[in-house]
Amino acid sequence: MCTRAVRGAQPSGPLEADGRVIITSTPRFAKQISHKYAEMSSPRLVEDLQQNHGRSVHRSFVQTLAEAVGSIALLREEDWHYQTPQLPTAISTVSIGMDGTCLLLCEGGYRQAMVGTISLYDAGGERQHTTYVAASPEYGRGTFLARLHREVEQVKRLYPTAHYQGLADGAAENWTFLEPLTQTQVLDFYHATQYLDKVAKAVHPRSVEAQKLWMKDQCQRLKHEAGAAARLLSEMEAILWPKRLSATLRDGLQDAITYFRNHHHQMHYAEALARHLPIGSGVTEAGCKVIIKARLCAAGMKWKERGAAIVLSLRTLSYSQGRWQQFWSKITECGFSLAELIH
Repeated sequence: MCTRAVRGAQPSGPLEADGRVIITSTPRFAKQISHKYAEMSSPRLVEDLQQNHGRSVHRSFVQTLAEAVGSIALLREEDWHYQTPQLPTAISTVSIGMDGTCLLLCEGGYRQAMVGTISLYDAGGERQHTTYVAASPEYGRGTFLARLHREVEQVKRLYPTAHYQGLADGAAENWTFLEPLTQTQVLDFYHATQYLDKVAKAVHPRSVEAQKLWMKDQCQRLKHEAGAAARLLSEMEAILWPKRLSATLRDGLQDAITYFRNHHHQMHYAEALARHLPIGSGVTEAGCKVIIKARLCAAGMKWKERGAAIVLSLRTLSYSQGRWQQFWSKITECGFSLAELIH
């Protein structure tokens, strides 16, 4: 294993290793700092320690300590396996989703980071647990997909008889990954309705009220009538375009037709609801907001790639139930000082 010292760390010896000293911190304080750093910026963390814990700590120490913990999380992502917590009810469905959102890097400008979710549902369609996987642009889509694939395979060993569903927007690369891993695939309902809105504007270009009524009726059909997507596609294709319809509205209608042609086989919403399967990718989209946007995209924030990767690693451990404690248990079991290891 290739290692180097963490920035600002002092060499560790047998006593430090036996005591699990991290940089110059006790494990308990390192755990506290790294958890807080996953939630807030280092200036806010320093203020929090002073105001709420009566501890004066320099910002550089906070960053160094959090980087040390996050670096181990990154380094061990492929080696350490985490157990899904014991759940109070049987799991009938596993829904797998993925999405991306942009963050601002110091070099390279805005680039896409990825979030994947593996959500466990009971027979009534109530979500019981979600595991989050995230990767910064540094690691690329391939590395992210490999991580998500490992998590899915682990869940399949735990719930071999569950129904596996892919749930995402219309991006082709999402389905290239999801289809081999899932038994059914569902296009996010909200994305489908966005295209119906384009049709409504083309059908009723002069009446906003008529557009709203048309949208309400067609969304109801799409959601609750079996085979509605295929019928809607046929109806769209049969629309006689008014001669004076603007190019923008014509393009919107054609976009909707193309979208439904490509995805109507993933729009079996009535059938999914009858089986208590989710039809919206809100869990994954919320994951993008919570895991990435809430921490990495505040006003004025720019990130180095490794710094973003460390924060994402800490946040996925923190937000996936049970993993934070397991992570620290594994640190204790390994018997090494975090000050010695950085990838």
